[in-house]
Amino acid sequence: MNDWTVTDGTVTDQTVADGTVADGSGPGQGRYLGSGTVEDGTRSLTGAPPSHLPGRLAITLWDFSWYTRAEPGGPFADLDKACAEAAELGYNAVRICAAPLLLFGGLGLDALAEDLEIEGLGTAPDGRIYGRGTRWYDAPGGYRLNLQERLFELFDAAARHGLVLLLASWEYQQSPVFAASPQWFDAIDAVPPADRYRVLADAWDRMIVALTAAGHRERIAMVELHNEVDFSILPALADGGSGQVKRLRQLHPDLLVTASYGKPPHLAMHTVPEGLGAGQFHVYTYGVLDALQQKIDIRSEGTAGFPNGFLRSLLRPDAPSVADYGRLAAWKYRATVVTDQMFYGYDWIDPRAWDTWLEKSYRTYREVMRREIESRVVAVAAWSRWKNLPAVVGEGWIGYTPLHGTFEEGPAGLELAEHGIRTALENGVWGMVLCSNAAPHHPLWADASWQRTMNTLILEYRAD
Repeated sequence: MNDWTVTDGTVTDQTVADGTVADGSGPGQGRYLGSGTVEDGTRSLTGAPPSHLPGRLAITLWDFSWYTRAEPGGPFADLDKACAEAAELGYNAVRICAAPLLLFGGLGLDALAEDLEIEGLGTAPDGRIYGRGTRWYDAPGGYRLNLQERLFELFDAAARHGLVLLLASWEYQQSPVFAASPQWFDAIDAVPPADRYRVLADAWDRMIVALTAAGHRERIAMVELHNEVDFSILPALADGGSGQVKRLRQLHPDLLVTASYGKPPHLAMHTVPEGLGAGQFHVYTYGVLDALQQKIDIRSEGTAGFPNGFLRSLLRPDAPSVADYGRLAAWKYRATVVTDQMFYGYDWIDPRAWDTWLEKSYRTYREVMRREIESRVVAVAAWSRWKNLPAVVGEGWIGYTPLHGTFEEGPAGLELAEHGIRTALENGVWGMVLCSNAAPHHPLWADASWQRTMNTLILEYRAD
């Protein structure tokens, strides 16, 4: 094997196979191979976070569930306990929907925020809840809370356990669907689309001021104007969103302010608009999962003849017809990006049949899925390094699976997650989730050993 010594992209010394050194003449003549042969370092952080924040973030994704799954005995009934468990598992950051429009949007919702009734998706004809087989939507409801008080309780608990918080809004994506009343959704939906980013920025400004007054400013790791702007009821980020990010950054220059993409344009990152204060991108590979979803047509709505024969072969024997399953309240379909076919399919799928198909088919997709994770992580990290911004992978790695499916928690899913985590670390990503499903409201939370191992890897990682 040749031993190259390269300076500024030119070969200055070469030991060839027979042990002679090329000096630019004779059989061992050196060749200029171009600067592309010299790799730039990628292991250092893509951009420096504020000095008061941790050097790396190990993030657990609590989304809106910290207030929609607070039923007695639920995973977030006791916020201090949930924060203590997260810290014990090695996490140092929590990403949430802080509901800025409800709490500080100036939309006439103050009374609702002080006495918010959580219903979930409602009760099906069989007496059980809609969303019972889904992740995130399996909320039984049946309680009321003061959400503003609960926000400050969460910050207090996070402070006691050494956690920082990444704040986002899921309100134009799904948060209001869990309320018993459509008032929250109706109020934000009445905001003209062209004004929605401005209203969000104003709400965030008021929330930041309130959190600062309560002594929690340094606990804010990041503010995202909105979660997954490309999959929400919002205009394109370039159509006013990036300008509002800039304005919020000017109001709070010591904080990281940005917006997140559900599917970053990794093949054309130059199209991401200017003005973001951090790179917060989600990296899902889907692969074999997407192949199954297409076969069963589960993400569409209003498909004639749904469910098709293949989906019927995966359903539980006691699955009702779509008509007998019934429907959520009509306004709830408008308040979420999840379709009626997804709710029916996930509520009645046989998880074992689902997992069996994925496991049998995975080998064909494994290498493609690994490469897709790697290429997406490298792309968003390279963009962040180009912009000199801290980078975060706030969600990942496979995709949306049934609540009791174990594919993502099993050997294949954990292998892909570890590949994503290591790739992110090796490319200077500041913070990352272990998996979107590594949180108190998902079964993966029970795998304490794997979470501790991965969080230790993240927090103790050294670039040198």
